[in-house]
Amino acid sequence: MVRDIRSKPLKKLKYSCFLFLKPCFILISHGIIPAIETTSSLEPQEYRMSQYKEKCDAIVKALGEVKVVPVLAIEKVEDGIKMCEVLNDCGLKAAEITFRTKAAEGIIKEAARQFPELVLGAGTVLTLEELHRAFDAGAQFAVAPGFNPVIVAEAVQSGYPFFPGFCTPSELEQIMQFGIRMVKFFPAEAMGGTKMLSNFIGPYKHMGIKVMPTGGVNTGNLGDYLSIPQIPCAGGTWVGKAADIESGNWDKISGIVKEAVELAKKY
Repeated sequence: MVRDIRSKPLKKLKYSCFLFLKPCFILISHGIIPAIETTSSLEPQEYRMSQYKEKCDAIVKALGEVKVVPVLAIEKVEDGIKMCEVLNDCGLKAAEITFRTKAAEGIIKEAARQFPELVLGAGTVLTLEELHRAFDAGAQFAVAPGFNPVIVAEAVQSGYPFFPGFCTPSELEQIMQFGIRMVKFFPAEAMGGTKMLSNFIGPYKHMGIKVMPTGGVNTGNLGDYLSIPQIPCAGGTWVGKAADIESGNWDKISGIVKEAVELAKKY
């Protein structure tokens, strides 16, 4: 019979490990050393997704109460704060600050501090860096014109409410695989408007899909979009145009904002 020469060293190693770890077990059981708590990364995937869904649903509900989400591209932080002040004073409690300008991060950070009642979002989020900068600054949600699976995966993993853009059924199905049910339809009017969107929603409405159309939405067709049950809100690119903001035409902007608020009340 051939002896296994590895058996004795292996037994000695197991016994040594037991002797080393036993004091730790005793200290933990007596509360002297705290046990390591599980982090969210160790929680079941179903639990994480349910938490993420609740967070997204809360944002969708808040945006649904506003109905018009101004889409803003602002070059200066001070102009961005003034614009948020106008929105807040006129009762339009939401804004999408797009990362098309260098001032976006600063605007979100300062507006989140000064106007906590506003539902602040970051728009045109195209990179992982922008994604984290937006939420670190205080954004409550973020949107993109298209679907980038890398950014979507990072947003879901980080617990960031993120609404990617789509304009085809295939894109929508891929987005839904991440557990996301709120999406941006862009560019809305150029892609066929309410007629096209109604056809898109048909096969997926039983999945709980919600859509925020953006691009070409205005006071003339806003009602057509909001009359679709799966559309809680629309992106308002006509509210706070860059030219009016840069020229400081705040009276005109205030009038447009008030008009949007009154129009939204009808739906």
